[in-house]
Amino acid sequence: MLLTDATGIPISAFTTSAQDAEVNTIETLVDIRVTKKRIPYLLYDKAADADWLRDALEQRGIELVTPHREGRKKPSRQDGRKLRRYRRRWKVERTISWLQYDRRLLARHERHAHLFEGFVHWACLKICLRQF
Repeated sequence: MLLTDATGIPISAFTTSAQDAEVNTIETLVDIRVTKKRIPYLLYDKAADADWLRDALEQRGIELVTPHREGRKKPSRQDGRKLRRYRRRWKVERTISWLQYDRRLLARHERHAHLFEGFVHWACLKICLRQF
């Protein structure tokens, strides 16, 4: 999981097992960020379309911008004007692509999870240093 700022510089990153739902780990991702700068918006894909997550992030002052899932039973909680921010998600995808330049992250070769997470942090550091 990766959290970036508006320019694509990584702010927070950690790894979880594949069986954990992403929607349950988004709050942890926001909690462990390296900067205490206020995050006004959080762009995410349809996997994060949960009302309880929207409420929890609104209590922290963060607005979740995500398209609604197709089979949503409850009425929409955001309109098309807010979804215009979702067009900027390509910057996050670009940062994920930059992380995959490191071959060790493309396919996990490490036996221990803490070693793989160390390489994730190393790759994020390289991206941060490249920006300056």
